[in-house]
Amino acid sequence: MNVANLQLQGLYLAVAAINETLVAKGLLTREEIDTALVQVEQVVLGEERLVEDLHPANRDAVVFPMRFLALANRKAEDGGVRGFTELAKLVGETKGHYNDQV
Repeated sequence: MNVANLQLQGLYLAVAAINETLVAKGLLTREEIDTALVQVEQVVLGEERLVEDLHPANRDAVVFPMRFLALANRKAEDGGVRGFTELAKLVGETKGHYNDQV
């Protein structure tokens, strides 16, 4: 596996842990974190370059961090930290199709 991929996996888990700490300290709610992640995903998907120039698999790659962190946020509420592989699999299972794929 590419070392950069491993570094990104660690980074996603670190950000998820920071988000969990923000919730635990009462600085943000899970809903606020989820809303922020959904909003940034929509901004990214609204960029013309992304829609016109990228294959759907590449679009999925661009928004993967937001989807991963949103799922980590939601799953943490259920009682615990999840591993990267489990969360990444859930991202793949829960993603929908883009309008140009229908």
